[in-house]
Amino acid sequence: MPPPVILHVVAIPTPAGEFRAHYSAGGLARLDFPNRRNNPATELARSLPAPFRAWAEATEAALQVALSGQVSEVAPPLPPLDLAGATPFRRRVWAELRRIPRGATRSYGEVADELGKRRAARAVGGACGANPVPVLIPCHRVLAANGRLGGFSGGLDWKRRLLAIEGVLLT
Repeated sequence: MPPPVILHVVAIPTPAGEFRAHYSAGGLARLDFPNRRNNPATELARSLPAPFRAWAEATEAALQVALSGQVSEVAPPLPPLDLAGATPFRRRVWAELRRIPRGATRSYGEVADELGKRRAARAVGGACGANPVPVLIPCHRVLAANGRLGGFSGGLDWKRRLLAIEGVLLT
């Protein structure tokens, strides 16, 4: 499956730096961490046509909550996610990751078990590494079976930072 065609790249300011949100006709297709090299030129959310402006505002609100450490009864709604370029298995993994509560973690094997694929821990790890929308699809909540960090597309410093914001204490 081909990846979504990106129509707009928007700078999303946060206290942790400026993320880059990539939108296709179907929604948010990719989210880049601050200070990533080779960032394309960005647009301002206020200059976007509808519905892209609303999607950028929803992305910013969701990132603000995710990065604030504030626990909210009601999480802000996410923009539509365009995950069309992914395999069905990866989309299932990402849906399962969104069910992991804030402040909780799972191992790659536990996520595989939840999907009914006991021996697919490595494939779950591959799906986490290919997650195009980190933070909002919380792959940072997945650890190695021994409780170690494992990998993270944004780098282990970001994984530690996101887990610390959520109150996860690593051993």
